[in-house]
Amino acid sequence: MAQVPQTFFDALAVRTWCGLALEALGRAREEIDAINVYPVADGDTGTNLYLTMESAVTAVEAVFGAHELEPGARQRPTLADAARAMAHGALIGARGNSGTILAQLLRGLAQVLAADGERPHTDGPGLRLALRQGADRAREAVAHPVEGTVLTVASAAADAAATAEGGCAAVAEAAYRGAWAALAATPGQLAALERAGVVDAGGRGLVAVLGALVETFTGQAPGAGGPGTGVHARVDAVEAPDGHGTVGQGSGAQGAGGHGSGGHGSGGHGEDGPAFEECGEDGAGPDSPAFEVIYLLEAGDRAVARLRTRLDALGDSLVVVGGDGLWNVHVHVDDAGAAVEAGVEAGRPYRIRITHFGLGDAHTTHRRPPRERVQRAVVAVVPGEGLAGLYTEAGATTVLARPGEPPASGELVEAVRRAHAREVVLLPNDADLRHTAAAAAEQARTEGIRVALIPTRSAVQGIAALAVHEPERRFDEDVVAMTSAAGATRHAEVVVAERQSWTMAGICQAGDILGLIDGDVAVIGEDVTVTAAAVLDRMLSAGGELVTLVLGDEAPESIAGHLETRVRESYLAVDTMVYRGGRQGSLLLIGVE
Repeated sequence: MAQVPQTFFDALAVRTWCGLALEALGRAREEIDAINVYPVADGDTGTNLYLTMESAVTAVEAVFGAHELEPGARQRPTLADAARAMAHGALIGARGNSGTILAQLLRGLAQVLAADGERPHTDGPGLRLALRQGADRAREAVAHPVEGTVLTVASAAADAAATAEGGCAAVAEAAYRGAWAALAATPGQLAALERAGVVDAGGRGLVAVLGALVETFTGQAPGAGGPGTGVHARVDAVEAPDGHGTVGQGSGAQGAGGHGSGGHGSGGHGEDGPAFEECGEDGAGPDSPAFEVIYLLEAGDRAVARLRTRLDALGDSLVVVGGDGLWNVHVHVDDAGAAVEAGVEAGRPYRIRITHFGLGDAHTTHRRPPRERVQRAVVAVVPGEGLAGLYTEAGATTVLARPGEPPASGELVEAVRRAHAREVVLLPNDADLRHTAAAAAEQARTEGIRVALIPTRSAVQGIAALAVHEPERRFDEDVVAMTSAAGATRHAEVVVAERQSWTMAGICQAGDILGLIDGDVAVIGEDVTVTAAAVLDRMLSAGGELVTLVLGDEAPESIAGHLETRVRESYLAVDTMVYRGGRQGSLLLIGVE
């Protein structure tokens, strides 16, 4: 079905582009993974690009959803709102070398698109400037750029766009053709690509993203008008956008914009890592680093500058992207612990991922033999470090969801794989994650894992489900018991209102304390403890045997004791359990079963 074209680059165009780019990367993911030979032939570039874009889409959709739910407000965010959300989502979800660079490219675009916070849209010249800024910022983020990679493709796209006349559609089409030409030339710039007979995987992904940009403004994907316009993985199958022939294998043609080197570029470490003279045929030889380390980092500019220097000395493939206090750090090293310690010295690292090349997600600094699959496991999304510990003690594999940073479906799939079980019970613990969890479950099933999704809407429902989990039972019986326990648990949370809005309990002001029962605002108050007590009374008025309280870091110290006393004195035969949730977003989670 043809896409309704956008005339200008406004918030809706950002949303459309991100969605189309995700679809394009989804279709090309396996193809891109298959041609991933540089710097390490670990076959995940397509997946990393997809997960990065999926995180950007989630952030943009959240911004649109917030505006649509706000009574009396405009029904669409500004261009600046959407562009910043796109960049932030990509930053916090960036995976691998190419995904991290894509995030920085989108951040560069957003800096131009959001320069005037109230501007409703930009036109062709604005898009040209945004593409230039994106390519330049991406190149600056890489410690030692190498040509023949996604950096070359991005620069060529910006160079070609700079010569385009007309509106956004003309600029997008020029960028796409320039990117395609540079992609076709990558085997002549990197010997590893020429030996394998493939184009650069990261560049191939960027071409897909730019193809989605063309579709956003023309209503048709490049090549939809006839044969001979697709961009394929194999060098001898890459056809020109105008359908006039192919580029022969190992043509050595230079990319557009003058970025071609005809060889190994700088011979240093670039977008996708070390030069192949040091890495062997596929860039994964015995001298290459053993680990990929990725983490988000809260730190200032000066601390990050020192961190770059230290990490550059520890390893290669160093890419540090971000700004305004939040960064995504990616590096290949032999000493993963030292890379993490460097982040601790610079600021607060979190979402730390350590992957041993060839062994998948390791989270360790030593090899371990393959282990047998267990029969059954539970995978749960949890909103805070405290609950993550509680769930882990109960035997669950956890995915941490920090406030404003919901996990993507790819993260849930990876958690299911990490559980290493034949059967998995998946607990999303958030109504908004139900579709994400369903997509993850479907993906895991294609890999031969039996997955049951229990639609838990709160972590307290997940606790109730875990309490009756019995791995020795038949799978269906265990799922029924856990589903029944979760469904019998009413859930509530106490939060601080972020803005004035209409609710089912009336109008609230920013800073008010809200008590939500089963997702709807039921109480508006000024005091946390008083509001929590009112919520608890409403819930227990319908009966109950057990109250579960999960305290956030910002909850008053005395609130647990106050509520426990209230339950003990007012409700006979009702027990209370109290847990510390950490940075969970809510001041308090309440469960009654």
